[in-house]
Amino acid sequence: MALTLQEKKKIVSEVAAVATEAHSAVAAEYHGLSVGEMTELRVKAREGGVYLRVVKNNLAKIALADTDFSCMSDGFVGPLVLAFSQEDPGAAARVIKDFAKEHDKLEVKMLSVGGELLAASEIDRLAKLPTRDQALAILAGTLRAPVEKLARTFKEVPGKLVRTVAAVSDSKAA
Repeated sequence: MALTLQEKKKIVSEVAAVATEAHSAVAAEYHGLSVGEMTELRVKAREGGVYLRVVKNNLAKIALADTDFSCMSDGFVGPLVLAFSQEDPGAAARVIKDFAKEHDKLEVKMLSVGGELLAASEIDRLAKLPTRDQALAILAGTLRAPVEKLARTFKEVPGKLVRTVAAVSDSKAA
């Protein structure tokens, strides 16, 4: 069934709005996946905070034209599903990579982060990026370490004094 002009405009504006807010994008070829498998992918994407959409290539080119992901427009060939990370940069890559492990017909074609087009083989590197919570925990640990070391140093000075006084007292008692 063909889309009307109004439906096409709605799809373009929706994808463009999501793309302007997204941290990264992954385009994957889904040729050969069943409807049930695509539904499963959509569920996993929703759980992972990823916007997932199958869009006609011409509409995708128009939608991404004025965004950081315009670098992907030359690669829109064949049936592609677009995944946009809305919460953290690695979310879409993690969802697509994990799903592709179980379903070999899902093949990553393009990645884009911050306006830079990456090779499809870089999906592992992008998927290993920490989530927002993990990054905050790493930062907190890094900031806490010098304070803890300073506290241990301050605590050691009176402890050393006590051990010295005890050693002197033991030597005089002996």
